[in-house]
Amino acid sequence: AVVSTQSTGVQLLRLLAVLGKCDAEASEQMNDVLAQVATNTETSKNVGNAILYQTVLTIMDIDAESGLRVLAVNILGRFLLNSDKNIRYVALNTLLRTVHIDKAAVQRHRNTIIECLGDVDISIQKRAMELLFALLNTNNVRSVIGELVKFLSDNAPPELKSRLTSTIIISADKYAPSKRWYMDTVLKVLIHGGQYCRDDVVNSITQSISESPEMYAFIVQKLFLAVKEDIGQQPLVQVATWAIGEYGDLLVAGPCDIGEPIEISETEVVDVLEHIITGSLCSSTTKYFTLNALMKLSTRFKTEADRIQ
Repeated sequence: AVVSTQSTGVQLLRLLAVLGKCDAEASEQMNDVLAQVATNTETSKNVGNAILYQTVLTIMDIDAESGLRVLAVNILGRFLLNSDKNIRYVALNTLLRTVHIDKAAVQRHRNTIIECLGDVDISIQKRAMELLFALLNTNNVRSVIGELVKFLSDNAPPELKSRLTSTIIISADKYAPSKRWYMDTVLKVLIHGGQYCRDDVVNSITQSISESPEMYAFIVQKLFLAVKEDIGQQPLVQVATWAIGEYGDLLVAGPCDIGEPIEISETEVVDVLEHIITGSLCSSTTKYFTLNALMKLSTRFKTEADRIQ
């Protein structure tokens, strides 16, 4: 069979998809033909891209052999490198719809998908983000979540940040290689996108912290340093003030292992909490968290007890 024109070729390929669907014998007879079309079609013109795209859809619709499915995924991977944003979008959309068929084949194009996060088109960024979430597993969680957190902090548009923050936290919990990595990831999400977190995130994070006694000092110090720089993100400030109220004695006890050793005084902690309460950036809920923290610290901070009261 020679595919010579776009309309004829696409129609023939659609017919093959209908004939081969749920028919293993018919699909087997089509494998060689589809492999030839996928391998020999010229892609320098739009007609070739249209035929190749329909070839991919046909392969994914029939009971194709695994090697042919890999070839189809590789075609979509090449589409991701195309200068035409419409072709890139179509490729991402199709990969997202077919990733459940052969996830391992799609994984080979993960780096190219990550590059799509840097696209200026939000629709391409969104599809790349969703595809990366679909590819997550215990083996790649460190690298993929790392790229998604970088996307959150660098160039993710506001429209995507709510979905991005919530799904990073859920995925980090599901695939975490260690509790330390999970907590570190969650804190990064709070720092870079806390204002976009769902309302239930604060409770889930404080619960996770309370179940990690070996990391109390690390967590409270990291949260304190973050909120000292930024009190505009309410979930971040709420988690931080809760942690300071619970583990403030560890905060001033001495340096922990989060980088350069630093000394934090009781006065410095109370100054930050006072700034939160008296400032106009924080909500009433956040100020309630802060007042609770101060009440708890009033019995543990000896040098600042009178000032707190």
